Amino acid sequence: MNQRVNRIRQILVALVMIAAVVGFSSCEKYSYTPPAVNSNTTWHFQTDIQPIFNSNCVSCHGGTQSPNLSSGKSFEALKNGGFVKLPAETGRLYLKMNSSSHISRSTETDRLKVLYWITQGALNN
Repeated sequence: MNQRVNRIRQILVALVMIAAVVGFSSCEKYSYTPPAVNSNTTWHFQTDIQPIFNSNCVSCHGGTQSPNLSSGKSFEALKNGGFVKLPAETGRLYLKMNSSSHISRSTETDRLKVLYWITQGALNN
């Protein structure tokens, strides 16, 4: 009888531990909200857009694949290659950044910055 009680106790302890592990692993303690991107902010190519290319794009588009998005060459490559046009949502740059092959390379915030920069005239500022 004592062995049976111990066996039941062991099973209950194991079930409680499994339930605790499952419960704690499924809880999300923190939620992440990406920073809001204000469309009225003036977006600058050198300080806002080129860093996006540097961190996400130049590994492939650093001179061997068009457009060349490396520092000092990216603006001319985008303008002369017809990658930016209005409306911004239809431009080759924005469409490519949102395509299934590229969407994982940048954040929604980055894509919105590029969209608003193009909408504001895609200036080399």
